[in-house]
Amino acid sequence: MSECRVSYTAPEWAREGADWPNREASRFVEAGGVTWHVQVMGQGPALLLIHGTGAASHSFRDLAPLLAERFTVIVPDMPGHGFSSWPAREDALSLPGMATALGQLLQTLGLAPKVAAGHSAGAAVLAQMQLHGHLTLDTLVSINGALLPLPGLPGIVFSPIAKVLNKGGFAARVFSLNAREPAAVERLLWGTGSCIDARGIELYARLIRFSRHTAAALGMMARWNLKRLQRDLPTLKGELVMIVGANDVSVPPTEAGRVAAHRPGTRLATVPCAGHLVHEEKPDVVADLIFEAAGLTDASSAA
Repeated sequence: MSECRVSYTAPEWAREGADWPNREASRFVEAGGVTWHVQVMGQGPALLLIHGTGAASHSFRDLAPLLAERFTVIVPDMPGHGFSSWPAREDALSLPGMATALGQLLQTLGLAPKVAAGHSAGAAVLAQMQLHGHLTLDTLVSINGALLPLPGLPGIVFSPIAKVLNKGGFAARVFSLNAREPAAVERLLWGTGSCIDARGIELYARLIRFSRHTAAALGMMARWNLKRLQRDLPTLKGELVMIVGANDVSVPPTEAGRVAAHRPGTRLATVPCAGHLVHEEKPDVVADLIFEAAGLTDASSAA
């Protein structure tokens, strides 16, 4: 059975989005077979922010306004995540599919960012977009990015297990039922090596209780294949900067070293005492690192 034919519960903008972070910047845009929830804020050159699997625009609730002081920041919910609709095409949850759909969103918005930052799987989406002409970036910032297949056993079983769990949408509904309470979500987030505030935990819990959001995360995992990206990554144009949370459990810091060895010229920036959600734990530090990567230090801004 196709996921599109499964009946999922989904958050309603008028209710679950009533106090959504940065709500005043939100809009809904039709592009690439998706009704996107996207936030656009600030002024200056465009900067694209892409969240990771199972997150949404709320993940950048504190980082985006800081970046908006110098950029026009674009923050979409990925297909099926948050308040964005389930995609019309089933392959839109794959890495190439998401890259294509996001490219169509940018065309509809009439924005062509030269700087982009992606968290976890979002970094892989941006790299795919750059490699296949959906973006022409000067700078790509990976925030605890998952750009290479996981080594060892996880890399062998990760996608097949997700495919089994995702079949028929049953697992998404069960997971959403079992993870309704903030305490359960807090334990999940602690498992990434991060400790975020109560507001952040509540927002994750708010989305996870809806099976469409959970199904989109599982759908991404089921279709995630980084072998082609691994092959093409050495040809990635522009600057690649890896921001690494020293306590990241989900994507160990050693993965950034693997990327740097695989793709010459990659720069690393380690943030101590932070985990996988470093951009939520220390948004000011991450904002400064992105400004630096884009060449917007205080000295260059004053020049």
